[in-house]
Amino acid sequence: MNLQRLMKLGIRSNRYAKPSFASTNANFSILATNQKENESTEKIVKVSDVQIKPKLIIDQVTRELKPSFAKQLFLGRFDTDVLTYPEVLSKDEHETLHEMVHLVEKYFEDKVDSKQIDAQAKIPSDVLQGVKDLGLFGQQIPTHLGGLGLNATSYARVAEAISDGSIAVTLAAHQAIGLKGVLMYGTDAQKKKYLPRLANGEWIAAFCLTEPGAGSDAASIKTSARLSSDGKHWILKGSKIWISNGGIADFFTVFASTDDSVDKSSSKRITAFVVERSFGGITSGKPEDKLGIRGSNTTEVHFDSTPVPIENVIGEVGQGFKIAVNILNSGRFSMGSSGAGSLRKLLKITAEHAIERRQFGKSLSEFDLIKHKISQVAVNTYIMESMAYLTAGMLDSNSYEDCALEAAIVKVFSSEACWTSASECLQILGGLGYMKDVPYERILRDSRIMLIFEGTNEILRLFIALMGFQYAGKNLRETIKKLRNPFMFPNVIWRKSMERWHHTRDKPKLTLALNNFLHPSLKDASVRLEYSVLRLQYVVELLLQKHGTKITEAQLDLEKVANIVIDIYAMTAVLSRASRSYCTGIRNAYDEIAMAEVVTMEAESRVKSNVSHLQGSMFLTTDVHHLKIAQKVFASKGYFLEHPLVRNIW
Repeated sequence: MNLQRLMKLGIRSNRYAKPSFASTNANFSILATNQKENESTEKIVKVSDVQIKPKLIIDQVTRELKPSFAKQLFLGRFDTDVLTYPEVLSKDEHETLHEMVHLVEKYFEDKVDSKQIDAQAKIPSDVLQGVKDLGLFGQQIPTHLGGLGLNATSYARVAEAISDGSIAVTLAAHQAIGLKGVLMYGTDAQKKKYLPRLANGEWIAAFCLTEPGAGSDAASIKTSARLSSDGKHWILKGSKIWISNGGIADFFTVFASTDDSVDKSSSKRITAFVVERSFGGITSGKPEDKLGIRGSNTTEVHFDSTPVPIENVIGEVGQGFKIAVNILNSGRFSMGSSGAGSLRKLLKITAEHAIERRQFGKSLSEFDLIKHKISQVAVNTYIMESMAYLTAGMLDSNSYEDCALEAAIVKVFSSEACWTSASECLQILGGLGYMKDVPYERILRDSRIMLIFEGTNEILRLFIALMGFQYAGKNLRETIKKLRNPFMFPNVIWRKSMERWHHTRDKPKLTLALNNFLHPSLKDASVRLEYSVLRLQYVVELLLQKHGTKITEAQLDLEKVANIVIDIYAMTAVLSRASRSYCTGIRNAYDEIAMAEVVTMEAESRVKSNVSHLQGSMFLTTDVHHLKIAQKVFASKGYFLEHPLVRNIW
């Protein structure tokens, strides 16, 4: 069918820093040219008629970047700028983005058969070509290199419209991680050589990190790279597993350990390389038969003495681990918006079913248990949206040193919310939801991978907590020393004792006045947020004093701290968004206030529970019992209790 032309966006680049995180209006000029419409009814036409370019209005004084919002929470500090929900796009940019999203949604509605893709475990070549023609393989590649030049906010919005899980993973593996190394760290020559071909989909990218013995522990990779005798190539040997796009990629970002001939101080330095399939010595295994996202291509990739030119090192030799971590950190935030897009569609068809389906003389929509399930899915969707676009706004503002913790929080919450929400929607349909004629079981299978890839949620919880503790530890080093020497610093002990006296009574002294930055109708909700921030500060100091440098080993405590931080960020995003909506008269804003009440009340309850566990002895919780049971399972290599029918006396 004849589709409208897809417009290529040149959204504000991150290098153009705004004077503050609070929304400001930049001046933009719209450069439009007229071109003749392509009359073909079979071909999707990609053009770049409309470009939105920022006029440079930059403060000449270099601004100091603020620490991560989430890291500051560990010290009880709250950046109130975040309570002004970001409005990144100008009116013209918003309209252009709306047109783009409409075209993407229409393509997926008309051309993509997700049921067929799942059944055949393959994306049809014509469908994939259509995705390339739309420009979706170059979303964040700059326009001068053939991409769409989307900023984080626009990238997140387009992710909502990509409704097929297999295609979404194919695109994410290509651009969120596959080509991201060159985009972030590549030389000008590397960018000019590779990015145009990756932007138009001529080449597909893959990210080669995981190995049989190196999953979450990326530092233990065995794939090696040795300099050739003439010093012109690195010789790559090793295997990677579970590589998305591994069988169809022409371009690989590969991580390998480089030898100590480069740096005598280490024999296990990791380096990132750009590797072309045409270099030779590269083979791919058969596509994996997966639980979900079955249409995406996942294979082993083997490198057998593959020669890689020395100019194809990404960054510098030995920087590979840092590059890999930063690549993964940079792309996680969009999981919130893409997941929310899926839940919106799922909630619509589930609500329609609940209205039409009648049991016991009433429609399902009249039963309170069904209402609660539907409400929880809607609340989860609202939180995911709020967190994703708050984080995207932070990235686009260029005001923070990094947003790695915030992106990890979005990933953890969104992946788990998608899984539980899809399960609840299936439950509402009952037996029908279990059938393959409806999309529920496929969506449930597709969503399961979200808890695993781009960092398992267990690893990311440890990451969230440990990065926060590391930041807090540096700032609290002297305070902790004094707390450990009460006779030398009685004044510090007295002041902290009074603070902790309030905390032991679960009544921290509220000092942040967050209600001053939100609509008055959210005052009670703001108090819950402030309470949670101060309780986090309390347990951080408590655990640092208790564990010191051994905090890294207290994984169950770290998990609870991470859960507190996730709840605080969810509350922050929801309150910021609801306040903006109510103040500016967004449709259904009153319902957003109700959402904010639900979110903050439930989150505060979880915070109270986690703090209660953390401030008590491990022996007063179930943790110690769980650890003992697990040890017995491992010792027995399985379930160790006798069958209930076993008897000693007959």
